Amino acid sequence: MSRNLTLESSVSESAIMNKRKIKLSHVLIHVFLICLAIICIIPFYIMLIYGTHTNADIASKFIFLPGNALIENYHSMNENVNIWRGFLNSLIISCCSTALTLYFGALNAYGFAKYKFKGKKFLFIFVLATMMVPQQLGLVGTFRIMYLLNLIDTYAALILPAAANAFAVFFVKQFIDGTIPDEVIESARVDGAGEFKTFNRIILPMLMPALAALGIFSFIGSWNNFMGPLVLLFTNEKYPLPLLVQLLQGYYGTNYGVQYLGVALSVLPIIIVFAIFSKRIIGSVAIGAVKG
Repeated sequence: MSRNLTLESSVSESAIMNKRKIKLSHVLIHVFLICLAIICIIPFYIMLIYGTHTNADIASKFIFLPGNALIENYHSMNENVNIWRGFLNSLIISCCSTALTLYFGALNAYGFAKYKFKGKKFLFIFVLATMMVPQQLGLVGTFRIMYLLNLIDTYAALILPAAANAFAVFFVKQFIDGTIPDEVIESARVDGAGEFKTFNRIILPMLMPALAALGIFSFIGSWNNFMGPLVLLFTNEKYPLPLLVQLLQGYYGTNYGVQYLGVALSVLPIIIVFAIFSKRIIGSVAIGAVKG
């Protein structure tokens, strides 16, 4: 009996020790992640704070608290750059580009995933191979095509190329392969639905988790696009935010408060969108990785 009691007490003590070690490891992991989050947030925080200070304060000392020059910097910025017009331009271009990317990317992915045709594997490999080509190299061909179509210096020159997005095709195809069975399509055909009706009414709603994540990637990429508008647009009134922020550097080369404020205004919407939908991105990627 005494041996059994000793054994039970030793087992309970070891269990308690293991629980304490697990709790300690969890605490250390949380502390490490909090420190990492603070390190990542500090640059954005400093960018926002510097936008509220004068150029003299920024040049003379390190600042960690908000200042009182926000309105002054804002008025100085609006004297030469219409930042809200840039917001509207970026919003139009990003929303339209994202819509084209989602629909045509899903349509192409659906074709590659569920249809059998000659040269399918080769064509899909070719589509994936285009992802290895830097986007800047394609601007020459894009400029030539848009010039022939008389679309230079228009929003369409930046929106229409979004319909051909190789990453969207690859991403959505992986999701379709793992989550959408062939029986769904066959039952729709038996009910008399056409191919486009099947895609638009049945398949497209089932792709919403993947399209939500892809939409965030596409929107952020289009919002931050700098080279495309720089090459294809020539009118200041049509410039999106990245080009207007670059103009700020030209107008206010030594006024860092105005420059920080312009960068903060251009980046803030992206931070908000990513913070709200980051869980959806992780969930959609995890779903697409599971093979059914």
